[in-house]
Parts: sequence; C-alpha cells; structure tokens
Amino acid sequence: MRVMVFAVLLSGLIVASGVAPALGAQMEARLNPDTNSSPFKVIYQRTAFIEYPVGSGLSETLHGSEWVLTGEAGPDDPAVQRLMQSLNDKIRSDGSTASVTDLTVEYSMHLTGRDINTSMDFRVVLLGSITNYVITQDQLRTLVDLGWRGLSSDIPVVIDDIDVNIPINMLQTQEPVIYDLVHGTEAGEILSIPLINADFILEQPMTNWHFLFDPTGINVDASQFGMSDELAGHVLSSWTMGESSIREGIQVEREWHATITGNTHPTIPGEISYELRAVQSADQANLHVIGFGALDTLEGVEIAGITDRAPDDFATTSTGDFPVFIIYGMAALAAVGGGLFFVFSNRALKHEKQGQQGIDPSQLVGYKTSSASGGYQTNRGEAQLRDASDYQQTRSYYEQTESTVTETPSEPQAVDATCSCAMSAELGSECDCQMQGSCLCDSTCQCSSETCREYVGSL
Repeated sequence: MRVMVFAVLLSGLIVASGVAPALGAQMEARLNPDTNSSPFKVIYQRTAFIEYPVGSGLSETLHGSEWVLTGEAGPDDPAVQRLMQSLNDKIRSDGSTASVTDLTVEYSMHLTGRDINTSMDFRVVLLGSITNYVITQDQLRTLVDLGWRGLSSDIPVVIDDIDVNIPINMLQTQEPVIYDLVHGTEAGEILSIPLINADFILEQPMTNWHFLFDPTGINVDASQFGMSDELAGHVLSSWTMGESSIREGIQVEREWHATITGNTHPTIPGEISYELRAVQSADQANLHVIGFGALDTLEGVEIAGITDRAPDDFATTSTGDFPVFIIYGMAALAAVGGGLFFVFSNRALKHEKQGQQGIDPSQLVGYKTSSASGGYQTNRGEAQLRDASDYQQTRSYYEQTESTVTETPSEPQAVDATCSCAMSAELGSECDCQMQGSCLCDSTCQCSSETCREYVGSL
C-alpha cells in the first residue's frame, strides 16, 4: 500500500514539474572570477498568429503584405539606460549584488500576411556585461554571485518611437488595423505581456541544472585546441538548463489562445470571429565559469565556489547530486511494475485449463515394431489406443508404411510341418508324392500331408 501511495505522489510531482513557465528566454554568459566584468547575451522572442476566414476584412487587408522592422540602440540611448536601471532594480530585488553595464539592445519584428492568417515575430536581444559578481576572493577559492540570472523588465522600452518590450505597442505604430482589433480584448492582454522576462531561469535551482567541466585548459598543448588565453591553466565549468528531465520537468513551448469578435471590413456588415494564438519557446540557459565550480547558497542567493583545479577525489564530469527521493521513486515504480506483472500473469494462469490435456496415458498400449534379426532384437516400439474407434488418428507410422509395400502371392499349398513326404537322400530324386520310393517324414517337402499319412500308416 505504501509503495502505491509513493508512486502516486511521484507521478504527481512529475506532472507538476512538467508545467511549462509562462515566459521564456535564452541566456548565454561566461564569468571570469579573475576579472570584475564578464559578457552575457539574452534572447527574448515570441510569435503570434491571427487567424481569420478567407474574404474577411483582415484577409483582404493583410493578404500579401510583409515587412521587417529592425533596430539597435547602445548604452548612450535614454531608453536603454532606463532599461538597464530596471534590470538592476530587478537584480537587487532578487538579492544579488551584481549589476548590468554596457547594455546594447537589438530588436526586430517581422509580419507576414496570408489568406487565412498573419504571423508576427517579435525578438529582442540584450548584449552587455555583468559586474560586481565576485563576492570574495582568497588564495584558495573565489565566491561568485549567480543570483542575477532573472534579467526581466516590465517597463516600456521605446527606441526610435517603437516600444520593443510590449508587442501591442509596437503594433500600434506599425499595424493599426490589428491594434484596433485586439485593443481592449483578451487578445490584447496576451500581446501586452512584456517580452523581456527571464524569471524562470532564476526560479529553476542550479542544482537541477546539468553540470560539466572541461579540463582541456590545463593541458600543456591546450593552445592546439584553440583555447583562449584566459582559459590557459584553468578548467571550465558549465551549467546548462532547458533539457527535459525528471528534475527540470518537460520543457515545452508556451501557448496562449484568445477569440476576437469584430469587423474590419468597411463595406461588409456583420461581425466575424478571429483567433489569436501566441507561442513562445521554452527557457534555455548556458552559464560558464572559468575554474571548477561548486554550488552553494549565501543568504538565500545561489553562489559558486571557484577553484583553479578540480578536487582530487572528483571523478565525474556530470551532476552527481541526483535527488535521493527520485532514485527511490524510480525503484518504487519498478517494484509496482513487477507486482502488476505477476498479478496479470497469475490471472492468466488461472484461466488456463488444469489437469491432463490430450490423450489419456491409461488408454495407451505398447507393442513392438521390430522383430529379431538373427540373434539381435531391437527395443523399438510404439503405443496406440486401446479403443480402436480413433485408430486411424493414432495408427502406427510403420504399419502404414508396411501396408504400402506390394507382395507377390505364391501358389497356395497345403503344408504340414509335422508330417510331410520327402525322398530318401540315397535315392537322389525329387520328392515322390506317388509313393514310388521310400518316404521320410521331413519338413522340407511340399507334398500333400494326406499322402504322407497314408504311407506312414502302412509302414
């Protein structure tokens, strides 16, 4: 009973961990504990579709239309500076002391109109540096702050009169027909979700991330492998998230759906239903640190202790802190599966016929199928039913074979082995059945037994 309850609880945990986050981002960063600044890159992207009937107002307006909007702004842009301040405020609220500097923002929007739908691709890329991530450093190790990962902002980021963070605001300036249709509806709320959001990368504990380290940098010929100078004499630790697993859950795309009722055609009356579907990719992150990293927490913030070399007793290059409850849970599921197998096997055996099947051995009788040949007698034999009613089903193979052999019948003669007539050996003639000579009782003559008896009686 306990095993079944534990299996149910584990199944619920797996289902709960498989729920995808509301938002997504793809982050790439490499930290050097010997410096106070390291580069990072985060990509935020989302795709939205508006589906409509052929011949509707949106179909006639948007069919065949396609445009791409791109732009970039550097650290000197006021909107980028406001975004950088918003990101740092979010980092402070998460308990980290690190900061974002030298921020550059790249954005793009791609609209493609078709007969039955229009797709809108939104993309924002943040390029910058992370500073003040070194907490303390001594001759043994360096403590590195990892709590800055939730790079998120919910404020409008207006670059070149375009809000690159709130998709619906971008539509207001670039595609008013769609903006007028979705504004104030559930679809408009979906398109108002900020694009710059990496909260789930922070919410996913790094103990659940996959850990690997690369010792190539400590080899004497590391330069032959294209290693950079900053990696010379060091190993490289890497933490990766985004792969579906029991620990991290099933990483799937996030989707939103909404129905819009309206009419964008100036001459055709009546309302038409439109469907909005927004899709955002699952979160992914790759965090590299020069040196060997061991995870820990400090005042609720995740940190890593970095050393130049891996400990002598470290023999694995993959995460070894696999949760014990998952190991026992997998064993419990295996036990439940084995128990179910035996239960179904037992039920199957109970439905099978019991007792003797086929021919009853008590109804069989044995007989020999070979005879003596000189002084040699084989032991070969067969069995057949006592009841001759089913004899044709159990008849002897040898008997069937012998019955197919054709024998030439000889002339019928009356033979009596105890009294037959033969000529005396001295006469040197054939057997005289007319009794013209002496007759001996022998078993080699083929004369009539009656003739022999009459002659014997007269002697």
